[in-house]
Amino acid sequence: VQLQASGGGLVEAGGSLRLSCAASGSVFNINYMGWYRQAPGKQRDLIAIESIGGSTNFADSVKGRCTISRDNTKNTVYLEMNSLKPEDTAVYYCNFGQIWPTRRDYWGKGTQVTVSS
Repeated sequence: VQLQASGGGLVEAGGSLRLSCAASGSVFNINYMGWYRQAPGKQRDLIAIESIGGSTNFADSVKGRCTISRDNTKNTVYLEMNSLKPEDTAVYYCNFGQIWPTRRDYWGKGTQVTVSS
């Protein structure tokens, strides 16, 4: 599975953005899809995740400002964020996870999001 994230850029505080993550290859065994972010000097943190069954979870830092969705016909996952803050500035990575038959994680290259104050 190869992942290509896009949609990052420079956004003013209070603005919105939508990130996309397009998957190619076999996604048949994918069990969950998520978005992580990594700010300079900090660890990569999970901010949103959706299971193949549709359940979602969000980090407290983005809860209420963020939605995750997918288009199965395009093998694409989206992350929409609004009310952006400067602290949302980070490189955003998408992740697809497989549990069976083997545990595997697939990563996109990341897309930079910069929120100006």
